[in-house]
Amino acid sequence: MKRKFWNWVKNEGDPGISRTLFLNGEISDETWYGDEVTPQIFKDELYADSGDITVWINSPGGDVFAAAQIYNMLRDYAGHVTVKIDGLAASAASVIAVAGDTVQVSPVAMMMIHNPATMAIGNTKDMEAAIAMLNEVKESILNAYVDKTGLSRNKLSKLMDDETWFNAKKAVELGFADEILFSKEEKAPAKKKPDEGEDPEEGKEDGDDDEKEKKFPFKQQAMMFSGKHAAQSFMNKVSVVKPQNQVPVDQLQKRLNLLRH
Repeated sequence: MKRKFWNWVKNEGDPGISRTLFLNGEISDETWYGDEVTPQIFKDELYADSGDITVWINSPGGDVFAAAQIYNMLRDYAGHVTVKIDGLAASAASVIAVAGDTVQVSPVAMMMIHNPATMAIGNTKDMEAAIAMLNEVKESILNAYVDKTGLSRNKLSKLMDDETWFNAKKAVELGFADEILFSKEEKAPAKKKPDEGEDPEEGKEDGDDDEKEKKFPFKQQAMMFSGKHAAQSFMNKVSVVKPQNQVPVDQLQKRLNLLRH
């Protein structure tokens, strides 16, 4: 059955009808389990009608090329696109998120950016080709991030190298989002784009970068935030019995026998 992830809503104060699309789940070039978001499914729903749209995103990411297609659809869409980050916009989903004309993030949502990854087999030339491809993919992702945030490629590249997670406030501060949902106070400051040929880092003291780095979001491995890891960690804790607290079964049986008499 074809997945449908939009519905019609009437905007408050607007006599017209607009649409809200829900981009929930993994992003993939094809569907295997029926719950993936594919470019073809998204395209069918996006162009089912015209007018302004709101796209709610809650996704761990997925296929970077599928995400690139959806990013392009949103950037090319004739109506105004408002993106609202619901719970998570990580990895490839963060690329789609920055395609919105207006990007809002829930105060309890998270974003994550990191370097692209792939699997490759073969000889030395095959590995070198895979590395070259990943480097180019990273550059393409940086194009989207730079266009939205106005930050330098070097700064964004470092954030991707470190696999960086940030909350709603940091998303606004860094320029990935324009404002925090349900709040009228947190809005992104107006960004002045550098003139052509001007280095955005020029004129900054070294100390400024160090100070700004301290204000950047925490950096942590994605494994610490995966549901699988959390479940495994929990099972490891509950399955391990400390020797000092362990009571042999035969002793428990003896105690029960004594109680019976």
